[in-house]
Amino acid sequence: MHKLVVLYPAPADPEAFRSHYLGTHLPLVAQLPGLIAHRYSLDVASPEGEAPYFAVFEADFADAPAMGAALGSPEGAAVQADVPRYATGGAIVMHYPISN
Repeated sequence: MHKLVVLYPAPADPEAFRSHYLGTHLPLVAQLPGLIAHRYSLDVASPEGEAPYFAVFEADFADAPAMGAALGSPEGAAVQADVPRYATGGAIVMHYPISN
């Protein structure tokens, strides 16, 4: 299993982020080929003080090549092109194999 994680710092307009993310971005994500599962939270908290991130997203793929194929697909290009439309605070993307 291979996981893709996206961390979103606070956007300029949190409500605009929420609206676009839920109504446009997540439906695009759901079309990624090879996507096994995905989850997100728009309620990120920190045990001490303000959280450094506004939102977090996780996606599971069978392996790194499957993730690469998904991101390299036309659907993946649409997902990536959509990010600047709502993530005015930027996005930190990382991925890694899941080990037990």
